[in-house]
Amino acid sequence: MLLERFDPFLAEFDRLTQRTFGTSDGVGLPMDVIRRGEELVVRVDLPGVASDKIDLTVENHVLTITAERRASYGEGDQVLAQERFDGVISRRLRVPDWVDAEAVTADYADGVLTIALPLAEKAKPRRITVATSAQGTEQTQITC
Repeated sequence: MLLERFDPFLAEFDRLTQRTFGTSDGVGLPMDVIRRGEELVVRVDLPGVASDKIDLTVENHVLTITAERRASYGEGDQVLAQERFDGVISRRLRVPDWVDAEAVTADYADGVLTIALPLAEKAKPRRITVATSAQGTEQTQITC
């Protein structure tokens, strides 16, 4: 593998872009979102971030994930390339109306943050019994 020539101006520009827009090469915090049964599951890669440096909020149907990681270099170290994020980075996701924001849970293990967004009770399918008015004895169940 060959090292490319280091351009301090471009490195500084990239660093400022990352801090300003919270992203690097278009990907701020890489994630997966899946639907599992009656919940959405969001998995976010946060390698090297301490769990106490992760902040999650849900407000007005927006989930905000914020993480902080500080690079540790020794005195006299000269940084030749820095692609991993350093500082505070965040990502905002629109949460569907059918998610119960009060029941959101999160777990962090092996550098992966897993957020479970459960289906709100009011959005779950329910059975409604419909009585036949002609006889009054026959009943039909309909799922909504």
